[in-house]
Amino acid sequence: MTASSTHSEPHPLSIAVAAARSAGELIRSHFGKPLDVAGMYAHDIKLDLDVQSQELITEALLNAFPSHAIYGEEGIAGAQDSEWQWIVDPIDGTVNFFYSIPHFCISIALRHKEEIVLGVIYDPMRDELWEVERGGIPLLNGKPIQVSQRTLLSDAVVSVGMSKSPEIAIHATAILEKYVRRARKCRLMGSAALDLAYVACGRLDAYIEQAVSLWDVAAGKLLVEAAGGRADLTPRLDHPDKISVRAWNGTMDISVE
Repeated sequence: MTASSTHSEPHPLSIAVAAARSAGELIRSHFGKPLDVAGMYAHDIKLDLDVQSQELITEALLNAFPSHAIYGEEGIAGAQDSEWQWIVDPIDGTVNFFYSIPHFCISIALRHKEEIVLGVIYDPMRDELWEVERGGIPLLNGKPIQVSQRTLLSDAVVSVGMSKSPEIAIHATAILEKYVRRARKCRLMGSAALDLAYVACGRLDAYIEQAVSLWDVAAGKLLVEAAGGRADLTPRLDHPDKISVRAWNGTMDISVE
């Protein structure tokens, strides 16, 4: 099996797009309404809807590819020894969603061994869908996209993510201060996957965050790279399940040290 599949097999990208749209319809139908909260934490919220969204996506993916594995924010499923692994964030930006801020998305990526081979990010409130296959053209609602062509950080809009971990947040705050001084504008958007999608289509020039999970960035990394940008993911030694991210258009110097 390949990412593009054969005539006798389901097309992975088509299945992923359909799953993202179905989950988006579910999530959109609950926007602005009372929600069942599974957990309320100092800097995060877990909703029953997160689980429902991932279950819907899992069912769609495993019905099409029963030998594959699922690795998601809300747990794992399928054949965990498979070379094919779907990486799923059922609601990236849950806190935004809970507070009725219409900036969140579904992120789905497919990894073969260690290589991400497709990515889908869907914003159900704006009905914007980004999709890409490795070696293919990245699309936003069916139209090709590319990163911005800006070359100066002083002209750039940079999104800087803030970690939930207090010790990492201190470092992130120092980084934010440096970018505030150097960039045209800085933003804290609340959805890593959408930040990457925005870099891929040129709305943002860069996205920096000190600690995210793989499901936050797997699809977006492929999008950014396919659109002509760079996305560096560095595992954190102090938090083995977390990744530091620097994604940008590839044409400007984003170092601020």
